[in-house]
Amino acid sequence: MITLDLSRCSGCRRCEVNCAFFHSGKISRNASRIKVVQIEEAGIDLPVVCQHCKERYCVRCPQSALDIGLLGQVVVSPTLCTGCGVCASLCPIGAIELYDEIPYVCDLCGGDPRCVTQCTLKAISYEPEVTETVSLRSFKRSSGKLSPEEKRMRYALRCAQELRDGWLAERRK
Repeated sequence: MITLDLSRCSGCRRCEVNCAFFHSGKISRNASRIKVVQIEEAGIDLPVVCQHCKERYCVRCPQSALDIGLLGQVVVSPTLCTGCGVCASLCPIGAIELYDEIPYVCDLCGGDPRCVTQCTLKAISYEPEVTETVSLRSFKRSSGKLSPEEKRMRYALRCAQELRDGWLAERRK
């Protein structure tokens, strides 16, 4: 599972660049399966990537074009996918977006995620042995008709609030 440390991210976007280049040979934010949310006024930079959630909302694809691979990653079948976007609308944190009519979602780069290896600040880590998955149920309830960008923004703000609350709790000790 890929984990993120908001307190370490500088917003450099090396993760985006390397992900896009590895998968498509292009340097394009649209071709990346990880997106850095930058909220300037709050000083927040957070990479948002598939959390391989417990609920697996995205595999409810009406065409059965998404499945779970051996590493626990989401696998997209381009031959079954019709580009309907249901998977992107179902993802509560905006970790899936359509690019060239195909869902772009983290596939863990075959077990060697490029976003992790290229993050010099160690804001992104990969622990393949972790089997406990995160629940995104609380995000799903209020994701409604939000765009992937709006979902990522909401996720980043919640993560930042949790980090802030943790820091405040430590200060009070």
